[in-house]
Amino acid sequence: MTIARGYHQFDLSSDMKSKNTAAKKPNPEALRTWRVGSTDHLLGAFPWIMGIVNATPDSFSDGGRYLDEEAAVGHALALVADGADILDIGGESTRPGSQRIEVEEELRRVLPVVRGLAKETDVLISIDTTKAEVARQAIEAGADIVNDISGLRFDEQMAAVCRDSQAAVICMHMQGTPQTMQENPTYKDAAADIATFFDERLESLERAGIERERIVFDPGVGFGKTAAHNLEILSAIEQFRALGRPVLIGHSRKRFLSKVLNRDVDERTSGTIGVAIALAAQHTDIIRVHDVRAVCDAMIAWQAVAALVE
Repeated sequence: MTIARGYHQFDLSSDMKSKNTAAKKPNPEALRTWRVGSTDHLLGAFPWIMGIVNATPDSFSDGGRYLDEEAAVGHALALVADGADILDIGGESTRPGSQRIEVEEELRRVLPVVRGLAKETDVLISIDTTKAEVARQAIEAGADIVNDISGLRFDEQMAAVCRDSQAAVICMHMQGTPQTMQENPTYKDAAADIATFFDERLESLERAGIERERIVFDPGVGFGKTAAHNLEILSAIEQFRALGRPVLIGHSRKRFLSKVLNRDVDERTSGTIGVAIALAAQHTDIIRVHDVRAVCDAMIAWQAVAALVE
């Protein structure tokens, strides 16, 4: 079964719908299929929105706000009401310089949240982890997607967990580790180097038994990149999509925006929205954000105008 999402939550007026043909019928070459469980989802017509749920005490933007299970589940359900297509649940901060936590502590933080959401919503649930055991138990609890910032490289069992469970996979690029990644990130050509990494990872993951249809690429904005590298990546979405897989971008409130805007983390929502529109214009498949309602509203307004532009 193939279904399209991303545009389903937007209710334009009947007059606007009659004029909005371009928004509903994108160039077929821009579409990508992503297999989650037994369902093929059609991406590329309109960005899916992934809402961030940090069940952590120390994430860079909202650490500590949703450490409690009830608070985390309530926040996640509010993101669904705001238009989130995916909920990304994380129990370990990966901000620059962060320290790793034990498996047991990460499980304690995320499993109740995943279980609670699996009972309350049919929106796709992603587990943001580099640990195979956390991924395995989260999938058993109801998660559909494994979002691994290491590109499934830090834990040698992660590929097998994803293969055996038939979970969808978000494979991210990172130079170094969260502890070292911002010390001196260096590339010959950031976009080209990352595209080469994705090509190699795709081949490796297929050899491990993970179907390419299950894989989404994330260039890893802020993970081992300078502000200049991040801007280069954000302008090169089609280069990554040319590999044939959907692309996810997680730029929300990140530090590079302070270089562009000279704003503190709590003042970066407008910058996050501006980048999201630029990403949508490049057929970015999934956009991972904190401020779901604001970004969804911006997407509706942008597409309502863009659909009428010759």
